[in-house]
Amino acid sequence: MTTFPVFGVAGSGVAVYRKWLDAVSDNISNINTVRRSDEPAFQARYVMARATQLEPGVGGVTVGGIELGSAEGRLVHQPDHPFADADGNVRLPDIDLGSQMAQLMMAQRGYQANLAVVDRARDAYSAAIQIGRNQ
Repeated sequence: MTTFPVFGVAGSGVAVYRKWLDAVSDNISNINTVRRSDEPAFQARYVMARATQLEPGVGGVTVGGIELGSAEGRLVHQPDHPFADADGNVRLPDIDLGSQMAQLMMAQRGYQANLAVVDRARDAYSAAIQIGRNQ
């Protein structure tokens, strides 16, 4: 068992939230990716978190996998686009910007909260060491 398990627990949270931030950023940056109507649309990425045991009696979290959104996307009529088919349609991903922005805010807050736990634990352990030195 480690002396300071709080760092492992919070560190595992930071890693998962970082992956979530990366996935949401990728989704937002590809929200207007145009493909030909006969090609699959960009597939949104969704991070699946999984509870794990870092050591006996100490839980944490890891990335359990990445789920992909629908490759069907949505057909949009843009006859002037170079990828347009004979009917003037192109394929765009079916990604909701509002939902992605909400996920971005949640992931950012979770990331910040886990970093705050690390900061507070570091401060508490430093204060405990200083108390021991002053005795």
